[in-house]
Amino acid sequence: MRPKMTQQQLADAACVSLGTIRKIEQGKRGVSDSALEAIAYALGVDPSRLRSDRSAAHTPVHDALPALSAALATYDIPDDGPACPLPELRVAVEEAARWRLAAQYTRIARRLPDLLTELARAYHQAPAHERIELTRLLVSAYRSADAVAYKFGAWDLSARLVDLMRWTVPEAGDPLLTASVAYVRTETFFAARAHGPGLHSLENALDAVPDPNNSAQIAVRGSLHMRAAVIAGRAGNTSAAETHLDEARTFGGQLPEGVYYGTAFGPDSVRIHEVSVAVSLGDGHVGRALDVARGWKPPVGLPAERRSGFYIELGRAQLWSGHADHAFESFKMARRISPQHTREHPWVREDAATLRRLKRADSETLTNFAEWCAAI
Repeated sequence: MRPKMTQQQLADAACVSLGTIRKIEQGKRGVSDSALEAIAYALGVDPSRLRSDRSAAHTPVHDALPALSAALATYDIPDDGPACPLPELRVAVEEAARWRLAAQYTRIARRLPDLLTELARAYHQAPAHERIELTRLLVSAYRSADAVAYKFGAWDLSARLVDLMRWTVPEAGDPLLTASVAYVRTETFFAARAHGPGLHSLENALDAVPDPNNSAQIAVRGSLHMRAAVIAGRAGNTSAAETHLDEARTFGGQLPEGVYYGTAFGPDSVRIHEVSVAVSLGDGHVGRALDVARGWKPPVGLPAERRSGFYIELGRAQLWSGHADHAFESFKMARRISPQHTREHPWVREDAATLRRLKRADSETLTNFAEWCAAI
């Protein structure tokens, strides 16, 4: 949670009137889902923590998945109607990408079905000179929608979105955008535990990336190596994991940390992936994750999803190393950074349940956390 805020500061941060904040606090009026979520994001907490009935925060996302599926079903036969102007679509897609990096999945789930329908209509009605940009916008919007589907366990829907990205991207004629789709496609291999084929797919993508002669090319190539290192670790291929991690480290040292083609990349992202690779390899490699994290934490400027992921991976390494108290602190830090990402992460549920078994006599804080992430 963010430092203590005045009612006026909270109203300003949440874009809600001061009078509304006062009436909500005094119990004189109810609060809509959208207002509650705005207040929660302003406070830096999961919306469920502000609900008196503690109803599940992920319910609105699951409720929105059928609408998202329906929007995809008509991608090639959109309904008739006026198309939104290209500048408006561009702004909406960029906003969805920011939500994705910030792990604000409820906002994406509510906005994307209509946005994808609007984009499909615009794409099929567009003059030739606008088709390339609309292709890029579709790929970005599919990626934002996929983040929700994948994080919330709707893996068939996620695979469908990845297929649509792969179907759409050739028209853009941009090999770096194609490579970014290959990066996202790795999710389908993670979900299927097909780690060997996933590594092969990424290595094929690396072969197709242009030589790294500018920042974008360096970042995209480095991102693929980063991803390949993790899936090689999951496959138990230590040699490949180390080789790809070394390559990612080399490319990461050539750039400032930033978001390139929709993916965070740079020295900090590579360092986070060093922890991920160590945890993926397991056994004798876990201590390396603790070494990498010792005396370092992800800068606040990194996307929330990436920072929370670091603490989730670190917590697992700490738990496996016998540092249960430190693991719990890491999971709580992940929740502070990105509640939705943390709550839906299967490792958090699994590890929270393990922590509770190990520390059954401890305070109710751990039990509350386990209940919050549905570990019990």
